[in-house]
Amino acid sequence: MIDWNDLRYFLAVARQGSTLAASRGLAKSQSTVHRRLGELEAALGRPLVKRHPTGYRLTPFGLAMLPYAEEVERAVGRFDEHQAAIERAETGILRLTCPEPIMARLSKSGFVDRFHLRHPELRIEFVMSDSYVDLAGGEADVAFRSGDTDDGVLVGRKLADSLWAVYATRSFVDQYGRPASESALDAFPIAALDQSIAGQAGQPGHRLSQWLAESLPGAAIVSHSSSILGLVAAVRSDLGVGALPTALGDAEPDLVRLTGPVEALTRAWRILAHPDVRSSPRVSAFFDFVAEESAALKTILTG
Repeated sequence: MIDWNDLRYFLAVARQGSTLAASRGLAKSQSTVHRRLGELEAALGRPLVKRHPTGYRLTPFGLAMLPYAEEVERAVGRFDEHQAAIERAETGILRLTCPEPIMARLSKSGFVDRFHLRHPELRIEFVMSDSYVDLAGGEADVAFRSGDTDDGVLVGRKLADSLWAVYATRSFVDQYGRPASESALDAFPIAALDQSIAGQAGQPGHRLSQWLAESLPGAAIVSHSSSILGLVAAVRSDLGVGALPTALGDAEPDLVRLTGPVEALTRAWRILAHPDVRSSPRVSAFFDFVAEESAALKTILTG
């Protein structure tokens, strides 16, 4: 019988190529890595790695066993996530993921307080990200998500339209004027998002980045922001014009809408959950509450 925990040491050495680097990644001593790897090889009766001048390499047997060790690692990760999900359910925590600006609007609108008042046994815990978090992996229970969200697995429904328009400050307009059309935006300095903000799986980036590359390939990009709030700040700072969600842009007193909504950026806001948790009492309670709050949510999400 092998100690399944020893697989961690085998995977670390396989990925790092040395016991020293593996020890650092595992926060264990190098001697511990040697010992645990040796114990695993002894239990299996065959060597998994071989020492080379440049480090460790997998033996043919190690290469054959590597994908199975990785499968065990993924299974343990799923086990831990489901255990955490059960514990959250028992303590009445619902993890809601959404972009940071939406979290602020949900809180200020009283939406969160009304949910807690309706369901005092439950509490919302926010998981904020401008990129999509993994609902299937248990990183959150429910998502308010806009963009290309139809992955064929998650279930939910549309809440509102996700609208974007192009904005600038009043002082910027006084200095540079207004574009005559969307196509004329390439004559203005533009604030953009960083490519690190991912879109749907398999997509090259956020839809704003795709739109700029396709529609305004010659535009002068003067800033790259790693979040939507950073993009708002760049436009407010007179760095350039920028496409923003209308819920945020229209709420800024110093900004004026120049063009839009931009059709190419229009998507849908949806509430989504993984089928494994959709029928759980806490998630069902939240979906029902969202249906009751549909009018208020449309204002929060769209402006």
